[in-house]
Amino acid sequence: MAVMAQKTVILYPSLGVGHLNPMVELAKVFLRRGLAVIIAVVDMPDKDSVSAEALDRLAAANPDIAFRLLPVPSCGTRPYSHPVMRAIDVLRVANPVLLGFLRALPAVDAIVLDMFCTDALDVAAELNTPAYFFFSSALADLAIMLHMPYYYPTAPSSFKDMPDTVLHFPGVPPIRALDMGATMQDRDSDVAKARLSQCARMLEARGILVNSFDWLEARALEALSRGLCTPGRSAPPVHCIGPLVLPGNRGGASERHACLEWLDAQPDQSVVFLSFGSLGTFSAPQLREIARGLESSGQRFLWVVRNPPEHRSNSGEPDLVLEPSLLPEGFLERTRERGFVVKNWAPQSEVLRHRSIGAFVTHCGWNSVLEGIASGVPMICWPLYAEQKMNKVHMVEEIKVGVVMEGYEEELVKAEEVEAKVRLVMSGDGEELRQRLLTAKEMTVEVLKEGGSSDVAFDKFLTDLMKNTCTENSAL
Repeated sequence: MAVMAQKTVILYPSLGVGHLNPMVELAKVFLRRGLAVIIAVVDMPDKDSVSAEALDRLAAANPDIAFRLLPVPSCGTRPYSHPVMRAIDVLRVANPVLLGFLRALPAVDAIVLDMFCTDALDVAAELNTPAYFFFSSALADLAIMLHMPYYYPTAPSSFKDMPDTVLHFPGVPPIRALDMGATMQDRDSDVAKARLSQCARMLEARGILVNSFDWLEARALEALSRGLCTPGRSAPPVHCIGPLVLPGNRGGASERHACLEWLDAQPDQSVVFLSFGSLGTFSAPQLREIARGLESSGQRFLWVVRNPPEHRSNSGEPDLVLEPSLLPEGFLERTRERGFVVKNWAPQSEVLRHRSIGAFVTHCGWNSVLEGIASGVPMICWPLYAEQKMNKVHMVEEIKVGVVMEGYEEELVKAEEVEAKVRLVMSGDGEELRQRLLTAKEMTVEVLKEGGSSDVAFDKFLTDLMKNTCTENSAL
């Protein structure tokens, strides 16, 4: 595309590392296109929105990206009905700080908002600045969310009261009510009303960037493009620009993680990797069931384990030692030759791209799903919270890149189920799944190449951005 005068774009993520990481990958795309980028990060007094360590690590690894902390006042210690309500409150309180920050800049040509930052639309409107959303979850989730303000008010009851009822949304597979997002389960709750309001306000944006690609979610893209998700209203253009995933190496790191050294010694595609995101935890009984299942499967495994909430220290610091009592007696000794247990964290993107990984047991967070697809690794779906149950449906029924760990909605997934699903995916019975992932992996490369669908979609978005910027400037 033609060379243009440099523009400045502000990226505004929601709280949490899971929202910040995709924004950093998006910033890299802007930089490659010659735009200046600033990521404005809400900085709360209690520091639990984005860990300082994670932010420092991202800033050090991406010196070309400007990070700016926006200090906001504490929202106090009053109880919230749901953690998302607290996040919404914090982001609303941050509006004046964001406004002041943007006004102090020489120029702001556009602001790209996280899907939870709908209140910042008011800031963009006051500054007459084009606002776009970056939707970092599945395109099918967007199709559902944009349709929810039309669908839910006329539903016979709250989803929680009809868990086995099969729901139908444009462009996505049938989905049970119990698999809908956790914040939407109770229609009368404060959090569901707040989320419905946010879904409706997304239509105010000039466009929506989505961390997905057309081949992966063609049916959802068609439904959105045809306006089926927002009957009677025009929706902003949707641009599939993904997959934006963390790089498969940590260039600049002084030494490799010990688990990578261990993986080097394992045969190709022989290891099952279990990792459940930055917030994923299990009860002690569930950890023991997982351990028994892994041991009985006879498969090699790399398992990231966190202490259950009831076993954590009160200091706020990460627990660095795994309590032996959490796993079956003698488990670590018996599986020493074929298993590696990591406490708290492993370099997931690097692990998934390692030649020895043959399967990925995941909580179905979209970042992790895309990393699995980009690495060509079949997945075993064990959703835990947020929109992960919805993602599980897309992964298994539509995209066909995983199988379900049955019983995830119950109190305990049994060791026999863990063993069965690990054996299934790692055996010859998982060949069809592996072939599907091989094709998907190839497509993640093709769509991002020059002239690929995601590359073309980003060009189209930039053209729209330039047009809107020129329109706004001429109106001043």
